[in-house]
Amino acid sequence: MKIKQRFFQLSEQWCAIHVPKRPNGFALFILGDVSHFVESKTSLWTQHAGKRRMLHELCEYGYTIFYSHLYGANWGSEKAVQLAKQLIHYVLKSEILNNRIYILAEGMGALVALRLMDEMTEKIRAVAMLNPCLNLQAQLQYEKENKFFYKRLLQQLKQAYELEEEELKSCLPSFSMMKVTVPIKFWQISGVNQYPPSLHARKYAQLLSIPISYHLPERKYQFAQAIDDFYKRYSEL
Repeated sequence: MKIKQRFFQLSEQWCAIHVPKRPNGFALFILGDVSHFVESKTSLWTQHAGKRRMLHELCEYGYTIFYSHLYGANWGSEKAVQLAKQLIHYVLKSEILNNRIYILAEGMGALVALRLMDEMTEKIRAVAMLNPCLNLQAQLQYEKENKFFYKRLLQQLKQAYELEEEELKSCLPSFSMMKVTVPIKFWQISGVNQYPPSLHARKYAQLLSIPISYHLPERKYQFAQAIDDFYKRYSEL
């Protein structure tokens, strides 16, 4: 399928939008993990083989897909959330789309998704999360076991939140602070994971009765149809 794509800047951050040949009228906002990036003519989702496959399959289902660089390793920071809101409004004004969007959040991107669910409930139809990071305080504590990763994460957090280490401890977001206001489903890859499910997906799936689907590592980006099936359950809301 031929997909039209364009790259543009919003608040000095590169963004991308992919429009399928046969749009279904629904927008899908991708919120990427730490390695996510968008540049002037390319992005992680067009370069990475597995992500590119999922992107194309979701476009084949008719979704108009958009995303932003969102300041790189933003870890759910306020400025990333505000830019995400701005991008949603921009896309809904510039394209012919239903005024309620779907979200696909991977890893760290779940932290921005949580804020959007809380603050833009009326604009969000359903949220799919892949290997989500849902409790940043717990993740920071977990990373203390590896000095290198802990120092890197701490530096990213200080830059994203523009705070010093002591100030960070009281403001890092977690799912326990949020309300479940829209339909959510988790997709969790089995095995070694940057975001242990015992701290994130499995924990909150049990606490809040959120459905979770487990997959083997070799199927990491091979469930676009399952995500489409999940979204379609809420297409009439």
